[in-house]
Amino acid sequence: MKRRDVIKGLGLLPVGGLAGGLDAFAGTGSPMAAPKRDLFKELGVRTFINATGTLTYMTGSLMHDYVLDAINYGADQFCMLDELQDKVGERIAKMVHSESAVVTSGAFSAMTLGLAGILTGMDQKKVEALPHIAGTGMKSEVICQKAHDIVYNHAFINTGCKIVAIETVEELERAINEKTALMHFLNISQGGKISQEEWVALGKKHGIPTSIDIAADVPPVSNLWKFNDMGFDMVQISGGKAIRGPQSAGLLMGRKSIIQAARLHMPPRGFNIGRGMKVNKEEILGMYVALEQYIARDHDKEWKQWEKSIALIEAAAKSVKDVETKIWVPQGGNITPNLSISWEKSGKTPEGKELQERLRNGSPSIEVGGGKKGINVTAWMLKPGEDKIVARRIKEELQSLLA
Repeated sequence: MKRRDVIKGLGLLPVGGLAGGLDAFAGTGSPMAAPKRDLFKELGVRTFINATGTLTYMTGSLMHDYVLDAINYGADQFCMLDELQDKVGERIAKMVHSESAVVTSGAFSAMTLGLAGILTGMDQKKVEALPHIAGTGMKSEVICQKAHDIVYNHAFINTGCKIVAIETVEELERAINEKTALMHFLNISQGGKISQEEWVALGKKHGIPTSIDIAADVPPVSNLWKFNDMGFDMVQISGGKAIRGPQSAGLLMGRKSIIQAARLHMPPRGFNIGRGMKVNKEEILGMYVALEQYIARDHDKEWKQWEKSIALIEAAAKSVKDVETKIWVPQGGNITPNLSISWEKSGKTPEGKELQERLRNGSPSIEVGGGKKGINVTAWMLKPGEDKIVARRIKEELQSLLA
């Protein structure tokens, strides 16, 4: 359509409609903001108070305003993806005491990409060959302890490698051969006969790179650099959870040569196994700011607030006859105060899942952990004031359940 036809067409518009359209732009330089929509309500999606933790099926954690500001800032301008990863990676590496770092699409992809980098190095032909290892001269085995061989190790299988599970140092040394690409450790596991320090030492002794999965293992904040300082060659962590960055982001930290090679498997490059593991500028900036602010946070003050909230909920639960409580702190990952609530001595038979369902189906909806004999509550994902709501609702439902 020619420009004169567009101008001519404007003359056919109703005067009121045209004036209304112009008013929307007048004095602002941009359209008027649309009314804020309640999209979850529109879609019929249940929202809830999270008193259980940073579980992926519950969408992990909530981002702070400063992370959303960084994401919105990034959405308004273009930049070169590799340049941004370079600059952000340099800043993050300094924060976590590693030679290098890169923002990934979660801890799982960090595991895949890191191993891919170890397998191929900077050889582009090998990069394009994965996951078809046979005949390429690439190594093909990852060793871990049997207690550490969990479902998330499928991230390594995606490269074409296989998992070799061992239990003792003797078994480990017998398993090492010319095909061994990596020795992997799962931090959250309380099983296994070989410690972190010994694992690293054995890797260095045999010239095998070592890695550790700490996906959900902050707090404590010191875990962000503890394993880099310990000497692991690569470390993977989720970007959401306690750090409260984008839930779909993560970090790969470690030796510069490994990170550089891993980048060959990442977008914007194609013809590689990591093309679908895309993180764009908004997530990279959000992850950078989230990490920066998480490290700078007053962690002692935050812990005291969690303890205060747990104590409030515990007092409400204990006020119900025959209810027993226990405050405890897990080991490995997600180290925060937990509250267990049970009612065995009441002589009543309801299972924990019945109380879970009552809280889930109530108003407001509340999610708690649970088992056969009770429920489990955490406070670290609660918004200000939600501890009082959780305390009240748990007390109400316990009174009803055990009446």
